[in-house]
Amino acid sequence: MNYLILVGSLVLIIVGASLLTDGSVAMAKRLRVPEFIVGLTVVAVGTSMPELVVSLLSAIGGKGDMAIGNVVGSNIFNIFATLGVCALCAPIVFTKTNVRRDIPTCILATLALLGVTYLNQDITRVEGIILLVGYVVMIWLTIRADRKAMAASGQAEQSEDGVRQMAVWKIPVWIVLGLAGLIYGGSIFVESASDIARAWGVSEATIAITLMAGGTSLPELASSVVSILKGSTSLALGNVLGSNIANILLVLGTCSTVTPLTMGEVTMTDVWVAVAAVAAVMLSAYVIGRDKLTRVEGVIFLVCYAAYVYTLI
Repeated sequence: MNYLILVGSLVLIIVGASLLTDGSVAMAKRLRVPEFIVGLTVVAVGTSMPELVVSLLSAIGGKGDMAIGNVVGSNIFNIFATLGVCALCAPIVFTKTNVRRDIPTCILATLALLGVTYLNQDITRVEGIILLVGYVVMIWLTIRADRKAMAASGQAEQSEDGVRQMAVWKIPVWIVLGLAGLIYGGSIFVESASDIARAWGVSEATIAITLMAGGTSLPELASSVVSILKGSTSLALGNVLGSNIANILLVLGTCSTVTPLTMGEVTMTDVWVAVAAVAAVMLSAYVIGRDKLTRVEGVIFLVCYAAYVYTLI
């Protein structure tokens, strides 16, 4: 029954995140917010909403190790599993934006995670605020750079004229239903995951790193695979890197600001694996593949993830 509840709550979380994102995007368009800014903010946060809700509810419930484990496990899953599967479908091409901005930013965010956990094995409120400020600064710099790029290329903001918009009455309904689905589904998800951990006789941190992390990362996996199948390989990489950045700066920043987090059963080895995952992407982009993540590298990524999970169980 706990497994059925876990799956059902995960579906509720994903549906809630989709409704909330759609409603928020529609509201932003009604307010005539530029589309690229909506993509960098509302949509980016929407894809990380499952991790945010599950980790925040875990933290509030006094399960700080589950909050940290969910983020660390999600980041490892995103790179080794999601990019591994995507690379098997088609080689992932590194764009200039990926190489110059996305990968270095993801490396800096991961090093920030390493820094805040290395000394005291916890994340304080002050560190959480610093992470949140880092996320806001990153968004601001990205928006400013994109505006300059658009101005230099002579591109105008995309007009919404002629584009069918969501009915006004639907916007608040979608947002409220999305929030309700996220909160209720997230609460049930955390409870059922804890029950499963006790039934297996393993730590809640292990469940968070594996089962919870894989579940909350399903939106990234699904959207990345769809992007690959549609021929937009660079979008898959951007989606994964953007999600990893948001998981550390936004999710952990928010959770630790609300309540300080302790690592508990999450070890520095797990954090170092997350660092190694980002380093693997960096090596592929700058040294090995240079221009793409190949199918062979995809297989290696999947083997690395399988080996890591094996060491946990």
